[in-house]
Order: sequence, then structure tokens, then C-alpha cells
Amino acid sequence: MKEVYRKSITLHNDLKGKIEITNKMDVNSKEDLSLLYSPGVAQPCLEIEKDPELAYDMTIKGNTIAVVTNGTAVLGLGNIGPLASLPVMEGKAMLFKKFAGVNAFPICLDCNDTDEIIETIRRIAPVFGGINLEDIKAPESFIIEEKLQDLGIPVFHDDQHGTAIVTLAALINAAKVVGKKVEDMKVVINGAGAAGIAIAKLLRCYNVESELCVSIKQLIVADSQGAIHRRRYDLNSAKTELLKYSNFQDVEGDIHEIIKGADVFIGVSKGDVLTKADIQNMANDPIIFAMANPEPEIHPEEAFEGGAAIVGTGRSDYPNQINNVLAFPGIFKGALKARAKTISTEMKLAAAFAIAKSVEHPTKDQVIPSALDTSLADIVANAVEQAVYHERELEAEIEREEAKLKG
Repeated sequence: MKEVYRKSITLHNDLKGKIEITNKMDVNSKEDLSLLYSPGVAQPCLEIEKDPELAYDMTIKGNTIAVVTNGTAVLGLGNIGPLASLPVMEGKAMLFKKFAGVNAFPICLDCNDTDEIIETIRRIAPVFGGINLEDIKAPESFIIEEKLQDLGIPVFHDDQHGTAIVTLAALINAAKVVGKKVEDMKVVINGAGAAGIAIAKLLRCYNVESELCVSIKQLIVADSQGAIHRRRYDLNSAKTELLKYSNFQDVEGDIHEIIKGADVFIGVSKGDVLTKADIQNMANDPIIFAMANPEPEIHPEEAFEGGAAIVGTGRSDYPNQINNVLAFPGIFKGALKARAKTISTEMKLAAAFAIAKSVEHPTKDQVIPSALDTSLADIVANAVEQAVYHERELEAEIEREEAKLKG
């Protein structure tokens, strides 16, 4: 890792920024200038004033995302602030362009006030076709995303939903490999931050009615104090809401206790929290997704020694890398093509199943596509786009039925 860090510092110094803005057309004549700027540009302005939807066709809005952070929960580094988070946000913008052909620009806000962040995003929204919230700590990230769902463009916290989507996709295929049904599994999630809560909601299909829903039978979520249960009085609102759809038996204990008999462990917490003995105490053929970075909750070698059937991590140097890049480029590409106003759970589920199906014959070493699979974004985008159209058809049908009743 020291060598990787050294090379990364050298590369960043050489590049002096990983992204740049380029013109789509050269300005070589007075005619070019008059068409692209004054006086010709006045007419597109007037057309957009009459019909705001034309901004998607005539400006960068139709294919541009803002990657917004305040640097309070960056990777495994924590609260390092907006300026120090810029290299990560530049990297995110690069991935949007590389995998989906979507323009993205980092917006690093020097602000920790939730209401001010929400207001700032509202003010800059006209330029963008979507907002990717990134590396904002919980529970503020939940509040910001929820309050912006009326913005008129998709607002998507990738640390939550991107992680959840890719985890579900990996679990769908892992279940096939071990010969179990997803809905029959007992799942333990270690980590009750943004990612852990989003994974829990998606695995339980909380507040969702969809043909794609596959709700697991038993779910327990743990934080640093152990299992989240109804006899705890130290829970914030997000953790309290977890109890509406998890740990119905009110199981208590630390992670070593609650993992006993589990079919699946999902880690979005910190490194080295599990041992080989913990894996031995799980159900037969356990599935381990240890996604803490850079050190997973348990290293694959030790997990396999304990009897794990399948192991996934967040790292690229092991098989089954569970990486958000498999989801967010295609999700936003599909949402932009369909001009979606939000990212619905139906769209998330469609993305997860599209990712899973792209692995035609899953094995213990490949339950998820490669993070470098450049074909996947289009597959996900098409699934997301069709989900948007399906939802619109259902809404139109409901409106027609309501009109009949009124008539």
C-alpha cells in the first residue's frame, strides 16, 4: 500500500487535476462567435425561457451531474473537509465520464449546516441534470437527500444506494452459487451508517411494492455498541427506524454473538472485526461481504479458513470487488435519458438485477462483474430507463382510473 500511495502522489502532482473542461467546437471565425455567443445565443435563451425542458437538448444540463460533498465522511478517512476531499470527487467525475459518457463536476462545499447545504444545492441545480451526493456523514446525508426529492432532478446519495444496489446484485448471484434462496437467508449487517441502513432497506424492500422485491427473512443490524434492538436508548432517529423492518426477535449482543447461525455477513464498518471462529459459527456455506476499506472486516484468506463459501470485499486485489462504480454511472445515464425526476426504489432494484444478470454463470470467484467492465453502464442504464417508463405507465393508468371514478 505504501508503494501505491507514493505512486498516487506522484501522479496527482503530474496531472494537476484529473479532469478538465474542453470545447465541443472550435471558435475560428466571426460567424462561429456570432452563433455560439452574441448575438446568436440570445435565441436559445429565449426558447428555453418559453420551454425549460429545452435546456436538456440545448445545454450541458442533459448530460451533466454535480458531485456534491462537504468532506465529512470521505472513504475511510472520515471528516477531512471539503478541500481535502477534492481528489476523491475528481476521481468520481472521471468514472462518470469513463464508464457512462456523463459529464460530472466536483462541488465541495465548505459548510456543515444541513439547511445551508440543501439551499446551496437548490441554487445551483439549474445547471445540472442530477445531483450525486458523496461522502457526507449520516444522519445529515439522509436528511439532505430526503429534503431534495422535490428538486425536479434526481438526487442520489451514492454511499447509501450505490453500495446497496451492488451488494444486492452480489447477494443474488452468491445465493445461486451456494444453492440458497435469498428470501430464506439470515443476514447480519455490521455498520449502521449511510451504507448499512440503505442496504438494510433494500434487502427488506422497506416501504416498496415491486415485482422485483426479494425480501430476506431475517435481518439484524449492528453498530459499534452491538445489535440494534428495542431495549436500547442510545439510538438516533435513523437507527430507530431500522427497527420497523429488522431484528423482530430483539436479539442482543455484540457482532460475535449475533453472527451465529447467519447465512450472510455484510460489513460496512471497520477492519478486522471478525475472526475465523466467527465464520465457523455461521450457517453452512456462509457468504461474507467484508467491504471496509482499506482493511476489510476479515481478510478473505482467514474467512475461507473459517469455512466461507464466498467472500467479497471492496478491494480490487481480491475477487468479487463490490464497487459502486458498477452502479452509479449507469443509473445516472438511464435517469438522464428518461429525464427522471427522482431515483426511485424501482429503479434501484432494476439496476441491481441488471448487474446480477450480467454475470451469466456466477461462481464463487465471480458473483459480480469486474469494476472495469465498460459495457455494464449501458446495461444498467437501459434497465433504469425502462423502469422509469414503467412507473410512468402505472401512474398514467392510476390517473385514468381515478378520472373514471370521478366521471
